[in-house]
Amino acid sequence: MTGNVVECIAELKKKKNAIILAHYYQISEIQDIADFVGDSLQLSQNALNTKADIIVFAGVHFMAETAKILNPGKTVLIPDLNAGCSLADSCPPIEFSSFKKKYPDHVVISYINCSAEIKMLSDVICTSSNAVKIVESFPKNQKIIFAPDKNLGNYINSITGRDMVLWNGMCEVHDVIKTEAVIALKEKHPEAKLIAHPECRAVILELADFIGSTSELLKYTLKNSARKFIVATETGILHQMKKSSPDKEFFIVSTDETCSCNNCVYMKMNTLEKICKSLETGYPELVLPDSVIEKAKIPILRMLELSK
Repeated sequence: MTGNVVECIAELKKKKNAIILAHYYQISEIQDIADFVGDSLQLSQNALNTKADIIVFAGVHFMAETAKILNPGKTVLIPDLNAGCSLADSCPPIEFSSFKKKYPDHVVISYINCSAEIKMLSDVICTSSNAVKIVESFPKNQKIIFAPDKNLGNYINSITGRDMVLWNGMCEVHDVIKTEAVIALKEKHPEAKLIAHPECRAVILELADFIGSTSELLKYTLKNSARKFIVATETGILHQMKKSSPDKEFFIVSTDETCSCNNCVYMKMNTLEKICKSLETGYPELVLPDSVIEKAKIPILRMLELSK
């Protein structure tokens, strides 16, 4: 069955001049048939540069929104409209707008894991791979609001010496990682390197041998001489780590007693069958008002310019 679906997807992509962009947290079968697999920054850059007429975004809702904002003339499909994001949901636009008004002399740097409406309220967007660079592009005396991830914001404050005002949001997948689970794995595999995403809580990051974005974690495991790695992020990245370094061992910090995994339920909503159906039907299509696209595009393009 899988083979037939893969063939169907390949035929429809060719027929309709479509491209599939997939995040590292997608299931392995989707990563293997995607035209490009990457983190949020890489996916944004690829979305901007694609020559395809149709973008199928195998990720979550805010990622498809970003692709549409950067490509208003293209069709952007998201295999499952219900594939949301706990972090984006933790920052309601109306509440954030009121929060922003309390700090009129602050610029707003928003993590890309937010809704189009939050991007409209922002001066510049960042991803976990370029967040420090974006923050440091502002003078030291510039007051900053950082939203929506408090853990990433705390991490940036700690390494830049800034005192950014933080919105109280978080990613469920990273925030729920328990210190006890990390310590247990470190005791079981004392020779392993602990690598962590900066969306994790500070207590986890303090234990880490390396902290970085999803793509940076992947690069670290490829280049580092260690043979074992304890991975504090979403399970999906293990697929690329094992492909890149088949001779190394990887242990995800599990948050589920029924499996050795830490899955984002939203990321895992997408399937090969849903991708095939979306290419067949042209649905679900991600549509945004022109006014939203025009305003939200400004801080995204500023990020891409600063990331060159």
